Amino acid sequence: MAVFYKLYQEKRESSRFNGQWYARAVHTGTVDIDDLAEEMQANCTVKRADIVAVLSELVETMRKHLQLSHRVKLNRLGTFKIGMSTKPAATIEEFTAGKNVKSVHVLFQPETKIEKDKTRVRALLNGCKVQELPKNAIGEALEGVGE
Repeated sequence: MAVFYKLYQEKRESSRFNGQWYARAVHTGTVDIDDLAEEMQANCTVKRADIVAVLSELVETMRKHLQLSHRVKLNRLGTFKIGMSTKPAATIEEFTAGKNVKSVHVLFQPETKIEKDKTRVRALLNGCKVQELPKNAIGEALEGVGE
């Protein structure tokens, strides 16, 4: 198992990295709640319908708590919270949500474990390996993905 990447060359004239190469992750598919529930059902005694019901309710409950300004911590996964982008105001009296809050967004911080050698490992990245996307039919089908 590996996360695939594709190499790209920086071509912006204004960039100090112009001409240099870097990698971007390539995603070869999408998995939704139904797919996850099907796989989870095969790995445990809980039925797919029950898993879908719990995950769907999790989404609704998380939305409620995030919009109450709570952090939502899912043990062994990470913490979600709401962040915002704002425009400055010249004075505190001039700042209003309507004028100065540009957008709100969800922030996710993966759970982090400290290993015996004092390195930090994020829960979802533990054991993650990367490799270049093979130059085959999958690679050809994904030309232009992420550009």
